[in-house]
Amino acid sequence: MITVGIIDDEILARKVLEDYCAKIDNFKLVLSTGNPLEFINFVRENEVDLIFLDIEMPELNGLEILSSLVQPPKVILTTAYSEYALESYNYGVVDYLLKPIKIERFLKAINKISAPKIVPSKKHTASQELQIKHDGLPITIPFNSILYIQSFGNYLKIFTDSRMYLITETLINITTVLSENFQRTHKSYIANLERVTKATRTHLFIENNEVPLSAMYKVIVLKKIDALAKS
Repeated sequence: MITVGIIDDEILARKVLEDYCAKIDNFKLVLSTGNPLEFINFVRENEVDLIFLDIEMPELNGLEILSSLVQPPKVILTTAYSEYALESYNYGVVDYLLKPIKIERFLKAINKISAPKIVPSKKHTASQELQIKHDGLPITIPFNSILYIQSFGNYLKIFTDSRMYLITETLINITTVLSENFQRTHKSYIANLERVTKATRTHLFIENNEVPLSAMYKVIVLKKIDALAKS
C-alpha cells in the first residue's frame, strides 16, 4: 500500500486528484489539504510515501515546502505554470504535472513510482561513512570529515577536510543517508553541525568557510547546534 498526501490551495484541484487516487487500488489517501503548515507538520509525524504538491500557493510555495522537509517522500509536483519545470527537477521530483491534469497524464506519472522507498531511521544507522562514486570509482568518506555540501545544478559539491568531490545527486536524496548531525541550512546547502565553530543570524562558520543560513532553517539549525554543545 502506498500512502498518499495532497497539498493544493485550490479545492477543485484537490478534488480531481482525490478522485484519481481513489481509482488506484494500492493508493491510500492519508491527507488532503490546502494548508502548507498543516501538511508539513503531518508529514513530519506520519509516514507518507508520495505527495502531490502544488507549487503556487500563498504563504509557502511548493518548492519551499519541499526544501523544509528533512526526509521528503516521493513528490509529484502540480502547477498551472510550466516555467517551474526545470527548477523542480533539481529537487529530485518523480514528475511534474501541468493543470488541468488529465487522467492519462496522471497514470503516466504514477507509473514511474516503484515500491515505496524504505530509509532506515538515522538514529539506528550504524554506518558513519558516505559511499559515493567519483570519476567512476567508489569512494568512502567518513561523516566527520565532511564540512558541508552544496547543490550545484544537477550536481553536489561535497567539501571535506582534504578536498572537494563533485557528484551527480540531489540534496534531498543525500539527506536520507546522512547522520543526524547534518542539517539543511539553505535551499542549496547542508552543513555538518558538529563542525560549526560560529553561528550568526545569516551564516554558519565551518573552519574557514561561510555557509548561508536562511530564515526557513534558522530555528531548527540553532536548536540542533545548542543540543550538540550540551551533549
